[in-house]
Amino acid sequence: MKKTVAAANPDAYVAALKGWRLECVTKLRAAVCRSAKLEEVIKWGHLVYFSNGPVLLIRAEEERVLFGFWRGKRLREIEPRLKPGGKYEMATLVLGEDDAISPTIARRLVKVAVALNQTLGDPTKIG
Repeated sequence: MKKTVAAANPDAYVAALKGWRLECVTKLRAAVCRSAKLEEVIKWGHLVYFSNGPVLLIRAEEERVLFGFWRGKRLREIEPRLKPGGKYEMATLVLGEDDAISPTIARRLVKVAVALNQTLGDPTKIG
């Protein structure tokens, strides 16, 4: 993956996208923002959403869009395509040009992920 300059803010991040990645990220972002009160920032070069710690990320790459959750391993019953990996309880849904996730499922994932952070605390602070 080639290095790029991080976007100044979430709107600039989305505005820099084109084609199917723009459409995908716009739909995911809308579902996320409708689901819960979250702080939306650019962190690690992509969209990250916080509520009592990091909850989820949306990252557009050249050939895919990632929709990842810090407690994603606990969300696999809602969306079995979530693939575990990385630190914490991360799991990520990989979306290509011909893939989709329904807004209803996306909103449910976000709501449950936020509730988990409220109940269990910041996933990055767990020992």
